[in-house]
Amino acid sequence: MSKEQREALDTLMRNGPLDIGADYLEQREVFARMLTARPLPEDVVLTPGTLGGVPVLEIGIDGVTPAGTLVWFHGGVYVLGSARTSAGLASDVARRARARVIAVDYRLAPEHPYPAALDDALAVYRALLGEGTDPARIAVAGESAGAGLAVAMLVSARAGGLPMPACGVLFSPYADLTLSGDSMTGKASADPAFRPGAFPVRVKDYAGPADPADPLIRPVFADLRGLPPLLIQAGSNELLLDDAVRLAGRAAAGDVPVTLEVTPGVPHLFQAFAAMLEEGDAALDRVAEFLAAAFGPDRSA
Repeated sequence: MSKEQREALDTLMRNGPLDIGADYLEQREVFARMLTARPLPEDVVLTPGTLGGVPVLEIGIDGVTPAGTLVWFHGGVYVLGSARTSAGLASDVARRARARVIAVDYRLAPEHPYPAALDDALAVYRALLGEGTDPARIAVAGESAGAGLAVAMLVSARAGGLPMPACGVLFSPYADLTLSGDSMTGKASADPAFRPGAFPVRVKDYAGPADPADPLIRPVFADLRGLPPLLIQAGSNELLLDDAVRLAGRAAAGDVPVTLEVTPGVPHLFQAFAAMLEEGDAALDRVAEFLAAAFGPDRSA
C-alpha cells in the first residue's frame, strides 16, 4: 500500500470541481466531464441500445467471450451521471471478470423522482430474463446511489417472484437517505469528496413526496432475506461508510452470504482510481474473483 498514492488521490478529490449539493444541471456537466475525460482503452466496445424500454449501454471487451452479464447501475446521488460515466470502472471490471456489462441509463431526479429509477432498473432485469439469459450468469453491480438502487431492485425482484441473479457487487453504497449513519458526521473531515450538507437537497430531489425511510429508498432497513451473495466494498475515509457497514449487517441478519471489505485510508469509490492506487487495483481483483466464483465454470470455453 502506498501512502503517497493515497495522499495524491485525497488532494485530487479535495481540489476537484464536483459539489453534489450545488445546482444539479451544472453539476451534471461537471460530473460527466470528470468521468469521461480519460479515453477508454481501444478494445472497449460501447454499444447503445434499449432493454425493457430503458436506454442501456452495453460495454464489452473486444475479443473476450463473456462468462456472464453484469447489470450495472451508475452513481450520482440519483441526480447526476449516466451509463457512460460508469464506463471506465465498468469496463475495468468487465475485463478482469471476462464479462459484458449492461449499464442502465435510468431516469434521474428531480425530473423523475422515486420510483422512476427503480422501475427502470427492474424493467431492464426483467427484460434480460425475458430474453432467456440464465440468471445464474447474471450479476448486479452498482456504484454509490447505483449500489443502493441495485439492492432495491433485488428486493423488488424477489417480491415479484423473479429469480435472483448469481450475486451482487456494491461499491460504496448510498443506502440510507435519512442520512442517519454516524459516519455522515464522524467522517466529515476525512472524506475528501463530499460534505454532509450537500446531501439533504439531493434526498429531496430523489424521494419527492415519498418517505426517505421507505425500505426501497433506504435499503439499509429493507428485508434482505433471499437475496444472492453480496460483496460490499467501501473506504474508511467516506461519509457513506456506515451505509456499507449497516447494509452488510442487515444482509447477514437475513442469512444472506455477504462479504464486507473496508479498505483503510481510501475514499468513496476508490476502485475507480485503480490505475493510480494499489488498493483500488487489489479491490477490483477481488471483485473479479468473487464474480468468477459466483458464475462458476465458463461453459462457453
